[in-house]
Amino acid sequence: MSAREYFAVRRSIATPAGRISYVEQGSGPVALFVHGVLLNGYVWRHQLSALADARHCIALDLLAHGHTEAAEGQDMSVTANAHMLAQFLDALKIDQVDLVGNDSGGGICQIFVALYPARVRTLTLTNCDCHDNWPPAAFKGFVAMVGAGGWPDTLKAMLADKSVYRTALAPAYEHPQAISDDEIDAYLQPLASAPKRLREFERFVGAFDHRHTLAIEPQLRQFKAPTLIAWGTDDVYFDVQWSKWLEQTIPGTRKRVEFEGARIFFHEERSQAFNQELRAHWMAASAK
Repeated sequence: MSAREYFAVRRSIATPAGRISYVEQGSGPVALFVHGVLLNGYVWRHQLSALADARHCIALDLLAHGHTEAAEGQDMSVTANAHMLAQFLDALKIDQVDLVGNDSGGGICQIFVALYPARVRTLTLTNCDCHDNWPPAAFKGFVAMVGAGGWPDTLKAMLADKSVYRTALAPAYEHPQAISDDEIDAYLQPLASAPKRLREFERFVGAFDHRHTLAIEPQLRQFKAPTLIAWGTDDVYFDVQWSKWLEQTIPGTRKRVEFEGARIFFHEERSQAFNQELRAHWMAASAK
């Protein structure tokens, strides 16, 4: 699915946190996909197209990302984003979802299941922030750059020369050179759409703090819904040890699977293998 095709069917809905942008495909039980920093729902396009026969798949844009329009003065923290997910589901009159998260979106999913456990039918976590690894050491340089006011110039440079993006994000992809200009534009152009968006993103990154995940750890240790932990092993941000930590921490964990040599965005680069695991996870949970 091209970016043009994906965004052509984009919708938005009003919530107390703002007007949330999303794309949906398929029918049946709802699966909600939550992306990470710098990206938007487009990163889940391969899941929406391949799994629409099994689920009503929805990929939304987080606050400060994609085409979501945050309310004036809205808190951009990860906990605020978790509350936004609940508001988004309320607006769509959806009671319960199969929740899937990656990167900072996976951390937001952990907060969501801790605060709203009854709204989660199953959970799937891929390489993501957790416990006291937020932000991870390898990402702290980016956080410092944004905090020092360098984000507008960095964004402009990545849009003007896509090799800047590929170089900066090289640790996140197995094959960074395979990321097309159109894909990069799909992620970055919305972030550059207005000065307000630049400031929102700065606030989102500036609010990164592991206190959010530490605060909900007691509830996470009580979460018993069927959980899949799927992890790329070649990740400088989220070492495979964190997948084992999540497996031991979440009592609902049914399976932990490793994708050897894969990196943080393996669900995009190795979508077929990941989709197979995700489909099996949903089927196993439905059979019980």
